[in-house]
Amino acid sequence: MKISADRKVFLCLLHRVAAAISLLFLSGSAWAAGTAVGTSIDNTATVDFTLAGTPLTISSNTTSITVAERLDVVVTLQSGQVLVSANDVNQALLFTVTNTGNGSEVIVLAMNSVIAGDNFDPVPAVPDIYFDTDASGDLSPGDVAYNPGVNDPNLAADASVDILIVNDIPGTVVNGEIGRSELTASTATGTGAPGTVFAGQGDGLTDAVVGTTGGDDTQVGEYLVSDILINVVKAQLVSDPFGGTQPIPGATLIYTISIDVASAGVATASVLRDPIPLFSTFVPGSITLNGAPMTDAIDADAGELETAVVPTVVVRLGDLTLADGIQVVVFQVTID
Repeated sequence: MKISADRKVFLCLLHRVAAAISLLFLSGSAWAAGTAVGTSIDNTATVDFTLAGTPLTISSNTTSITVAERLDVVVTLQSGQVLVSANDVNQALLFTVTNTGNGSEVIVLAMNSVIAGDNFDPVPAVPDIYFDTDASGDLSPGDVAYNPGVNDPNLAADASVDILIVNDIPGTVVNGEIGRSELTASTATGTGAPGTVFAGQGDGLTDAVVGTTGGDDTQVGEYLVSDILINVVKAQLVSDPFGGTQPIPGATLIYTISIDVASAGVATASVLRDPIPLFSTFVPGSITLNGAPMTDAIDADAGELETAVVPTVVVRLGDLTLADGIQVVVFQVTID
């Protein structure tokens, strides 16, 4: 079929417009979260039209772009406050380090125990960073020490590793003081302001681009000096409306919190506070202490539902010692 010169110009313009549109769409989708580094994104536009009663389709040129590596890492503190005493050694804080980028990345770890605003500086043990090899959550003989530059974790996209930082407690601390220690994880390829480019240093020699975390993250854990050791353990059971144990809307969550003193000393005026979780509703009249029902109102018994700010179960346990044994608080919520 013969096409006139004017129509050729028109079709050429259509090609260019289609190519420009495809590049415009690519500029947004190339940064889609989770797309693996090295992925090739190809795009071809088509234009359907009729010429002299004959339906025709023409295609634009194909544009192609390779997804670069995004450098992002997140550190999450897993430990609550760790109770310690003067001269304690090898006290561990647990963190999870996650590669939130879209390619595999070597992660460099560092810890710091000199942090402004606390009461004392924990003393880093030697070694001071371990992999939680046995997934126990604390330092144990099977855990492998971290050796910078030798066994830096190499994490695939979205993979994570549990890390322990370990400190000794000075002999000069006193009851109630807090000491802080932090873990920093950094992508080995580089860090910097979001958008910083490390040309050709990503997986498959793609460019590596620093993401929103800056390629590093730091989280802080705390040691609390206490001359008394208190164990607090929380468990949950699920009861759904159909007699099963599926956590579906309408199911009931039965929370059981066990509190006991495991050392000499007195935990004076002890109070349990447990906020009602989001997406759930407190079951009225469900609070018990050691099997005895508590009212939801502030009255003569030890328990209540506090509603001033965030709905919170409050149970006043009083002065607790080793001789008091385990105190058990139970309450229920339903999933909204």
